Amino acid sequence: MPLDDVDPVPADPAAPQVEAHLPPGVSRGPETVRAFRAVLANTLVANVTSSFLWFALTFWAYLETRSVMATAIIGGGFMLFTALFGTYFGTLVDRHRKKQVMIASSTITLVTYASSGVLWLLLGEGRLSDWESPWFWLFTAVILAGSVVESMRNIALSTTVTLLVPEDGRDKANGLVGTVQGVAFMITSVFSGLSVGLLGMGWTLAIAIALTGASLFHLMPLTIPELTPEVEEGGSKFDVRGAVLAIRAVPGLVALILFSTFNNLVSGVYIALMDPYGLELFSVEAWGLVLGVTGLGFVVGGGLVAKFGLGANPVRTLLLVNLGIAVLGMTFTAREWAWLYVLGIFLFMAIIPAAESAEQTILQRVVPFRTQGRVFGFAQSVELAASPIAAFMIGPIAEFWLIPYMESADGRSTWGWLVGGGEARGIALVFMAAGAIMLVTVLIALVSAPYRRLSKAYAVAPPQQLEGAAVD
Repeated sequence: MPLDDVDPVPADPAAPQVEAHLPPGVSRGPETVRAFRAVLANTLVANVTSSFLWFALTFWAYLETRSVMATAIIGGGFMLFTALFGTYFGTLVDRHRKKQVMIASSTITLVTYASSGVLWLLLGEGRLSDWESPWFWLFTAVILAGSVVESMRNIALSTTVTLLVPEDGRDKANGLVGTVQGVAFMITSVFSGLSVGLLGMGWTLAIAIALTGASLFHLMPLTIPELTPEVEEGGSKFDVRGAVLAIRAVPGLVALILFSTFNNLVSGVYIALMDPYGLELFSVEAWGLVLGVTGLGFVVGGGLVAKFGLGANPVRTLLLVNLGIAVLGMTFTAREWAWLYVLGIFLFMAIIPAAESAEQTILQRVVPFRTQGRVFGFAQSVELAASPIAAFMIGPIAEFWLIPYMESADGRSTWGWLVGGGEARGIALVFMAAGAIMLVTVLIALVSAPYRRLSKAYAVAPPQQLEGAAVD
């Protein structure tokens, strides 16, 4: 649905300026903030949909195969393709209206999820659950495609914060984004486990298809006031060059992206092994409930950011948050105690919204609006590219070496003082090592010159005027 026939959100008639990219008579203020909140509510529906099916697929695949490597490949594949297409998605966001991008994303997701449902009906669960058969991977790839395309909506949402929210409220708006993501995670964590455990994967697919259609239907009448972006002549569909130039123009921003990339390399270890570890401690239904309860951490963390913001220097906030994540990674599996694991995950999820909000707030202030989609997409591509590398590596290493080693007498006697006893001590040892590596990295970053340069660039950056404002 094009935006040409949508009435813009009215602005205060007394507003003295008309901002580029917004329709005539519209300026950022209470009305555009309400428009942003409506889009954010729709994103909640969309995120519930994609997260619900993706969690369910991961649970179902592990329960059917009992293979850590299979779940690592699935998780790593999602991150890999999200990374590969990040810059392309960002270029699309910069060259089209944000609502057009969101509708296209939801439509493609609906088609792919419906296709996975057709595969389920035609082939049946028996043929699709054999992870050594091509049908299992085709089924997984179709769901993966829909979830990857859905990530384009999140890039568009990040730019709508700049488009619709005034400068002094963006950190809090990003906190609301974190809260919505937390609510979606909490809901889908609970119901994905219950759905797979009680209804099966077939009905889970049906629910996901229905929710995807509902989110698309809900999106159609929403208004995002925006003029059609001007497209640079001769620009590439994968405009890596434009993104790199915009990033290099900000002192210290390259270092920030490299830091986040390395941290994602470490975080890929947790992504690959967190579900297998949890499913060793809990049944699938109970594990879904655990993720739902700990998902309240996202809501709490996002709510705190939405209430209090990120402080005067989001760059420092970002590094301190990662310091906390490193310490958690070294301690939350120190013993095979369910309560310790649950507490650690809750604290981890409470911290994450501050880290994500900080990075987005930095980019929204120091990067020109016309290139923000490409910068967000490029940063997503580079940062996420590290996670599948870790996931693909750690799955085979854990399954064929560390887990058998820690089950042996030699492994228990060598490392038992550190990780205790239990059935998943090999995974615990990996978590501890990853946390220690992240801790050292953050401490080095806190005393580095790029940290000081980026902090100064953020402090002196002029208010983001969406390509400048003109007096009418």
